[in-house]
Parts: sequence; C-alpha cells; structure tokens
Amino acid sequence: MKTTEADSYYHNLEQMSVRDLLLNINKEDHTVPLSVENSIPQIEKLVAKTVECLKMGGRLFYLGAGTSGRLGVVDASECPPTFGVEQGIVIGLIAGGDDAIRKAVEFAEDDLQQGWADLLVYQISTNDMVIGIAASGSTPYVLGALSACNQNNIATGCITCNSNSEIAKIAKFPVEVIVGPEFVTGSTRMKSGTAQKLVLNMISTSVMIKLGRVKGNKMVDMQLSNNKLVDRGTKMLMKNTGIKDYETAKTLLLKYGSVRKATEAHSS
Repeated sequence: MKTTEADSYYHNLEQMSVRDLLLNINKEDHTVPLSVENSIPQIEKLVAKTVECLKMGGRLFYLGAGTSGRLGVVDASECPPTFGVEQGIVIGLIAGGDDAIRKAVEFAEDDLQQGWADLLVYQISTNDMVIGIAASGSTPYVLGALSACNQNNIATGCITCNSNSEIAKIAKFPVEVIVGPEFVTGSTRMKSGTAQKLVLNMISTSVMIKLGRVKGNKMVDMQLSNNKLVDRGTKMLMKNTGIKDYETAKTLLLKYGSVRKATEAHSS
C-alpha cells in the first residue's frame, strides 16, 4: 500500500474535541519539515539542473493534478511579481485546465496523453525543465507527460510523497518526501500538500537566487504592483543609495520600475 493511502495514526476523529483535533493535526504537521530535510540532496540536484536549463534560455514547467497541480500553478504565478521574471518563464499546468484550479474536473488526471498535449501547446523544447508533482506518484496525466519528455530529451523532475513510486522511476531528478499517513486517511492536501509547497518554495527561490534575481537578501526585481510593494521598494532604495527623503526615493523608483534599475541609475 502507498504510504499516502495508509490508515491514519488517529482514530474516531469525530469524537475528538476541537482542541484535540487541532493539536493532533499540528503534531503531524511538525513532522513535515524533517521529511523535507531528508530530501535536500535530491532537491539540490533538481535545482542545479533547473538553473542550467534556464540559463540556456529554457523554462520551468510544473505539471500536476488536483492539489498538486494547484500548488504548482500558485508557485509559478508568484515568480513574476516576486522576482521580476517575465510571464512564461515559470509555467504551472493542471489536469483539466484553468477550470480545475477552482473546482475538481472529474477524471482529468486519468488521461495519459493530455499532459504531453498540454506541454506541446507551449512548444516544449530540450532547454526546458518539466517537474511533475504527484503525492501518489501514480497520476497518469503526469506520468504520461514525463515519459514523453524523456523520449524527447527534455529534462524531468518530480515531487512525490511515496517511496518506490512510478513517477520517481520515470523522472530523471526525483524528489521523494515521505511524510507518512495523513491525519485524515488519504487526504493528501494535508501533510503531502504542505511538503510539496515547501519543496516548491525551495526550488523556485533557489533557482531565482542563482539566476541573480535577488541581491543580498532583497527582491530587487519585484514588480511594483501595489502600494505595499512600492513602499517596500522605496525603503530598499533609500537603504541602497543613502537617499534620505522618502518621496525623492519613491519618485526615482517609479521612474525606473524596479529597485535594481533605480539603484543602478542613482549610482551611475
């Protein structure tokens, strides 16, 4: 039996008090970062290959179904505003298309051919990296896509929460985070989803840092898409340049559109 489908360590959940439910869920959640830590050697190899691909002009694709697919879409969508990369460098694809982001699309994940078909829409190339996300490790939508990528010399990785899974055998750069049975048996949106989110954070953040999208510890290329980010950028610019007046720094920031460009302009 798959670990993700194994029976919960907890029984008679409906008889627990709200406090006990919360304490026990939290107890299980505490185990997730340790499971991720055990997978860092695998994550390191996947990140290194992804950086290599993107430096060659390639893109990073996340591919998944259900919770796994949604997590990939979220991580991809956050890269442009956070790191200033153009749309289309990091792409999240989910079985069932965009409609599946908000509601389940029945049997979409069971199509062995659709994942590859979805990648072909983006003219997938040998410079790209495709990471399949599947807690179960057996989602046909993902397996079919990764197999086709391998046949076409496209780099493949995966994030799964079962050992000896089919997806880990297919992916060239597998990441296996074994978090154990879920609090609610089989509900992989819980610990498995948390583990996947942590790993995705590690992948995209590390990749963007290695691509030069962070300076020091600051998001110098972030998009100025709301007042909070304009304020953050203004204060970063003041610190970088020594400008004392807030409005002067803000005007310079808005003129050049990013902390990096404004800092370089002020220094030149």
